[in-house]
Amino acid sequence: MAEQDGSNGAVEQAIGGADNMPQVGVVAQYVKDLSFENPNAPAVYQWQGQPQMDVQFNIGAQPVGQDLHEVVLKVEISAKADEGTAFQMELLYGGLFALRNVPQEQLQPFLLAEAPRILFPFARRIIADATIDAGFPPLLLDPIDFASLYMQRAAQQQAEETGGQAGEVTGQA
Repeated sequence: MAEQDGSNGAVEQAIGGADNMPQVGVVAQYVKDLSFENPNAPAVYQWQGQPQMDVQFNIGAQPVGQDLHEVVLKVEISAKADEGTAFQMELLYGGLFALRNVPQEQLQPFLLAEAPRILFPFARRIIADATIDAGFPPLLLDPIDFASLYMQRAAQQQAEETGGQAGEVTGQA
């Protein structure tokens, strides 16, 4: 009996220690908004040239409950040719992340670098499917290194703060 009590105490201590470990989980992924405009149909399907693509990304994160955060990946795409706009698309793809025991200094890097990395393949597929459904070849976006973008923006923001300048950090991916 004494051996069992000792082993139960060790198990409880191990479990209790695990409760203090950082834990991350994806609760849900979802399309918040999807807009596809094809203003020059049906003439656009007779255009000969390849349109120029402009792809913009924005990442937003906000707490929505205790240990619960929403991360939204916003993708805006504009395809323009000499003849006019081929199509415009906007996708807001969200993820609900449960975060427990994540140190404060690691919270923002997770929400703005790692969470978008998790969401991106699903948003990429939705974009490809939407372009196919609109009668265009699939638009397969290149993978994005969100960690590098986060580090660049953090360094830029720190440089601006050190230089006495204030403002938001914006950019293209």
